[in-house]
Amino acid sequence: MLSLSDIALLFARHGAEQYTGEPVTQLEHALQTAHLAEQSDADDELVTACLLHDLGHLLNDQGRNDTPTLHGIDDMHQYIALPTLRSLFSNAVLDAIKLHVDAKRYLCQAVPGYHGRLSEDSQRSLTLQGGVFDAAQAQAFIALPGAHRAVMLRQWDDLAKQPGLRTPSLAHFLARAERCALTPARSGRGASITPPA
Repeated sequence: MLSLSDIALLFARHGAEQYTGEPVTQLEHALQTAHLAEQSDADDELVTACLLHDLGHLLNDQGRNDTPTLHGIDDMHQYIALPTLRSLFSNAVLDAIKLHVDAKRYLCQAVPGYHGRLSEDSQRSLTLQGGVFDAAQAQAFIALPGAHRAVMLRQWDDLAKQPGLRTPSLAHFLARAERCALTPARSGRGASITPPA
């Protein structure tokens, strides 16, 4: 199980790696997604989900320093982080992380022109992730608990690929994550959550 200090360490170790197929790093993408949510007055749980939605990439060596979609790999990153975060956050955080990939499949069906706005890598991964939902699948998806929040996360995720965009720091967003952590002991409270230098 991860603490907030562990999460800070993961970003310190792997956050400078390229967000595969995109012009930003893993950390830049996480911060930009959380920043967009914060600018939209999202609550602590949704901002935290935005920060951590791709944490599975940092926990998974598959495709590190490469682009998995070019090799036909879906790294299932939306599920990898969930077991490590389950004792730290409620479903208000976890469901948005779990469903953010299917939210892309939903938006491709529900929003005209959405598919065409996806980056090249995101279009490749869409195929590997099962493709565009049909109408019945889209209806079933949006009825799931947390689906509407996952759709919001997904839309900020799509925009969070801007080189050089200034955002608040990781420490700023980890402080918001600490506010919605389930218990102080599990959050690493009392230990520094400032990313190592």
